[in-house]
Amino acid sequence: MQPQGEVARQMVKVTGFTQRTPYDGQSVSEPTDAYLGYDQRNLYVVFVCFDDPRKIRARMSRREDVYDDDQVEIILDTFHDLRRAYAFQTTPLGVQWDAIWTEASREEVNGNFDTSFDTVWSSRGKVTSRGYVVWLAIPFKSLRFPSTQKQIWGVILYRGIRRKNEDSFWPHISRRMQGRLGQAATLNGLEGISPSHNIELIPYGLMRGYRALDTRDPGNPYFQHADAQGQPGMDAKFVIHDHFVVDMTANPDFSQVESEDPQIVVNQRYAVYFPEKRPFFLENEDFFRTPMDLMFTRSIADPSAGIRLTGKDGPYSVGLLAADDRSPGLAVPDYSQFSGMRSYFTIARVSRDIFRQSSVGALYTDWECPTTGEFNRLGGVDTHLKLNPNWTLEGQAVASSSNLSLTCEANLYPFSSGNLGHGNYYAGPAEKLELHREGLHFAYDGIYRDITPGFVTIPGFINRVDIRETTQEARYRFRPKKGWILSWGPSLNVRYDFDHTGLRLDTDYAPYVAIVGRGQTVIFLRPYQETRERLRPRDSCFLGFSVFCSAPNPGNLDYHQHTSGATIQTGYFKQATLSAGYYWGDGVNFVAQPEVSPVPPTPYNRPFLAREDTANASLTLRPMTPLKIENTYLFERLRATNSAFVFEQSQFPGAGRGIFNDHILRSKWNWQFTPQLSARVILQYNGLLAGTPGVGSPYTFLPSQREFNADFLITYLVHPGTAIYVGCNSDLQNLNLQQNVGVIQTPKGYLNDSRQFFVKVSYLFRF
Repeated sequence: MQPQGEVARQMVKVTGFTQRTPYDGQSVSEPTDAYLGYDQRNLYVVFVCFDDPRKIRARMSRREDVYDDDQVEIILDTFHDLRRAYAFQTTPLGVQWDAIWTEASREEVNGNFDTSFDTVWSSRGKVTSRGYVVWLAIPFKSLRFPSTQKQIWGVILYRGIRRKNEDSFWPHISRRMQGRLGQAATLNGLEGISPSHNIELIPYGLMRGYRALDTRDPGNPYFQHADAQGQPGMDAKFVIHDHFVVDMTANPDFSQVESEDPQIVVNQRYAVYFPEKRPFFLENEDFFRTPMDLMFTRSIADPSAGIRLTGKDGPYSVGLLAADDRSPGLAVPDYSQFSGMRSYFTIARVSRDIFRQSSVGALYTDWECPTTGEFNRLGGVDTHLKLNPNWTLEGQAVASSSNLSLTCEANLYPFSSGNLGHGNYYAGPAEKLELHREGLHFAYDGIYRDITPGFVTIPGFINRVDIRETTQEARYRFRPKKGWILSWGPSLNVRYDFDHTGLRLDTDYAPYVAIVGRGQTVIFLRPYQETRERLRPRDSCFLGFSVFCSAPNPGNLDYHQHTSGATIQTGYFKQATLSAGYYWGDGVNFVAQPEVSPVPPTPYNRPFLAREDTANASLTLRPMTPLKIENTYLFERLRATNSAFVFEQSQFPGAGRGIFNDHILRSKWNWQFTPQLSARVILQYNGLLAGTPGVGSPYTFLPSQREFNADFLITYLVHPGTAIYVGCNSDLQNLNLQQNVGVIQTPKGYLNDSRQFFVKVSYLFRF
C-alpha cells in the first residue's frame, strides 16, 4: 500500500516508527509508513498502516470520540518553540480529533492536551485487506505560524494500536525524558506559505419552547413557559498578522452542550470541581493556564457577550479575556432590587519563553459588581522551569484584594470555613510550588501550597484556604520484556495539612500498587489508606452545627479513618470496555442532624465517624460499528457504627443503621449514521435514600431525593461551526408545590420541573 498519482511522487516518505509503550525503544510491531507533502493551501499527510484487518479497532463515531479505536496523528510545533503544538488525529475510518499540546501539564484539562481546540481540516480513512490508509489535509488557514518566507517547524508522527497498548512515534519519543516537543524532528522545506487574511463569522439562530419551575422566590414558586422563543447570536474570529487571534461572542447559547458527567456531591466538605464544557471558554485555554487554577470560567455562568485575545509573537505569549455575567441578576426574583444586575470578569495573562523550554509569566484577574460595589482583584507571577530532561519546577505567587458582601457573588465563590476577613474586606497572598519528575521507571510529584485566610478568587477555583499543605507521590514501575503484564509497581501518596497558626489539620498516607496489562487493562490495589482529619470549631460552625458557633471553648473534633479497595479497567474485548471499583472503610458524616432546641443534644448531633462504602462501575458496549452505549453507575453508602446504632435505638425505635445511600445511574447511547449525522440519548437517575424507609434517620438532616433526566439530541455537523442541532430534554423530581409553603420533597410521585425542545442552526463563513 502506498499513495498514487502525481502529488504522491512529490511527497516525502517517513519510516522507522519506534515504540514508547509498552517497550520503549523497540520498533513498531506492525509496519507503518507516512508521507508528507504540501501546496500553497494545505499540508498533506498520508499514513499507511499494515495490520490484520480483523483485529483493527475502527468504528463510525462522532467527531472527537476516538479513544476506543486505533489512531494516527501528526503534531506540529509551528513556532518551533518546544512548548506548544497542534495535534491532528484520526481513526482508521477518518474520524477526526484535534487539540493543542502543551509541555506544561494540568490534570483538569486532559493532561497535556487541550481538546477544546476545533478547526476545519479534512480526513478520510479506509480499512483494506492489508491494514488501513488515512489521508489528512490541514489548511494553513487553520494554523498560526511566523510570517517568514521559510518555515522551520517541529513535527511528530504517531500510531496507536489499542489491543496491544502500543504507542509508536517518529522520531522516537522516549519515556526516559519528560515531554515530547524537545524530542521532535525538524520540518524544513515549507516556503512561501501564509494563512493569509483569516476572518471567521459563525451566526446562529435558536428556536425553543420550554417550561421550567422558577424557585427564585422560595415562598412563591411558579412555572415559566414559552411555546416558541427565538434567539440570534454570533461568534467571530479575526486573525491579526498571523500571530494573534481575536474571538468574540454575542448572545452565546450552549443548548447542545452535553450534561455534566455524574459525580457524587453528597457529604462533601468542600466544593466539587465540574469541568468547563462550553466551547467559547475552552478554546485557547492554555494561554491562561498557570500552576494554580485561577481561571475557572464556570464562574461566568450566563454571559451575554465576551471577547478574547490570544497569540504569540517571538518569545511572548498573551491572553486577554473579558465577559459579563447576567447570573447574579437572574438568581433573584423580578421584584428584587438586585434583579437585572450583572458582574464583569477580566483576565489578563502574559508569559515569556526563557532558556530552552522554560518560561516566566504574570496574571491579573478582576471581578466587579458595580450594583453592589463588590470586587475581587488578583495579581501575581509564575514560572515553569525545565531543569533537565526529567525534572521540572513550577511556582506561582499571587495576592488578592476583595470587598464582598455575599450579595452579587453569593452563588459564585465556594467560601470555606478558612476564609477570614475584616468585615467585608478580604486580602491575602497564596503560593504554590511543584517539583515533578518523569522517567521510564521512577516518577515523583511534590507540591507545596500556602493559601492564607484572606485569599479569595472568584474567577478561579480554590475551594480551601487558611492552609499550608504538602503532598508527595513517588512511583516506581517495573517493565517486564515478556508476558501479559506490561508494567507494575508500588506508589505512595503522603499529605500533611496545617493552618496558619501551626495547628495540624489533616494527614493522609495512601500506598497502592498499579498493574498495567495487555488489552488496556489497568488494576489499582489500595490495601490500606490512613487519614486523620481535624475540624476546628469554626469548621463545624460553617457546616451548620450552631453549637460550635457560640459555645465557649468547644474544642476540636478529630477523626481517624482507614480505607481499603481496588479498581480494575479493561478494554481487552473489541466490543466492550469494563471498569469497576470498590472501596470500604470509615468516613465522616458531615450531614449529621444538628442540635435542635429544646431537644437535648446527643453525641451524634455533630459530625461523627461512620462506616463508608463507595463503588463505581462502567460498561461501554459497541455491538455494531455505528452504535456506542456507555453505562455508568456510582454508589456511596454511609452507615452508623455499632455504638451510634445502639445509642439511637433508644431514641428512635425502628431506625436502622443507614444514614444515606446515594445512587447515580447513567446510560448514554450514540448512533452515528454518517460522519456528519448522529443521534444521542442520555438517561440519568439520581437517587438519594436517607435513613430507614418510613422511619427516617436520626443521623442526618438530608431528605430522600429522586431525580430522572432524559436528554435527546440529533446533530448534523459538517465541520466545527457549521451544524444543525435538534434536541429536547426533560427533568423529573420527587417534588410537590404547596401554596404558601413552596417546594417540598414528597415520598411519592414526580414533578416535571423542567423541559425544553430546541432547534439550533449555525454556519461558518470563512474569509
